[in-house]
Amino acid sequence: MCRWLAYSGPPIFLDTVLFRPENSLIRQSLKARESRSVTNGDGFGVGWYRHHDKPGLFRDIHPAWNDENLRSISEQIQARTFLAHVRASTGAPTARSNCHPFRFGKYLFMHNGQIGEFDKVRRDLIIAVRPDLFTNIRGATDSELIFHLLLGNGLEEDIPAAFARTIQTVERARQENGVTKPFLLTAALCDGETIYAVRYATNDQPASLYFGTNLPLSEISGNTQSEQEHAILVLSEPLDDIRENWTEVPENSIVIAAENRADVLPFSPSDE
Repeated sequence: MCRWLAYSGPPIFLDTVLFRPENSLIRQSLKARESRSVTNGDGFGVGWYRHHDKPGLFRDIHPAWNDENLRSISEQIQARTFLAHVRASTGAPTARSNCHPFRFGKYLFMHNGQIGEFDKVRRDLIIAVRPDLFTNIRGATDSELIFHLLLGNGLEEDIPAAFARTIQTVERARQENGVTKPFLLTAALCDGETIYAVRYATNDQPASLYFGTNLPLSEISGNTQSEQEHAILVLSEPLDDIRENWTEVPENSIVIAAENRADVLPFSPSDE
């Protein structure tokens, strides 16, 4: 499993939430509190939006806690919206092409979870990818394949519906191939303006997910000298122990977050 966070708010330097908090994402890469994989050292990635529609992207295979380049750029890059991910592989090799987030046009996508017995359904899911999108796939993860299924399932028209159709596609492949191990999807997608996060599982044990709105950045980062700006975060684990800052996302829900507001709606792929 993995850990990730998605930020939306006033432009901040990435290290404000990646490195400074008590339970920062970088600390979670070494010792996660709510993950089945305590260590998430199989690579990392950050994708950010500031002045352009197409997001910036930096990914590498080193453990996030031990990468000097990540620390250096996070102190220099300022963004209004960004996604960050630390990876614990569920089978695919440690390679830059397998690190999250994945990018296509204006979209960024990252995932915590897995398609159980992925090898049994991989061929069917590859065939289900829209042909013009197939050549964009670079890695071997189920996560990147899920992203390209989303792109071909009406992502530009209706993102929640695209998630529903994509999960239906995976569920059909699982059923047709006799897969019994669970499908876990706790994923985030961003179009540069809005963050969409889905928490779903077939076994009633989805990976953890929280959100916080109107968050005081000075408290989260531990920098009392910073401006009293407020922001929204959707993330695998709270960044501190101040529980009133964080709300757990219910199972089978979708979070739609933008402009310091997060709406949490019931989500079921059968609704599509």
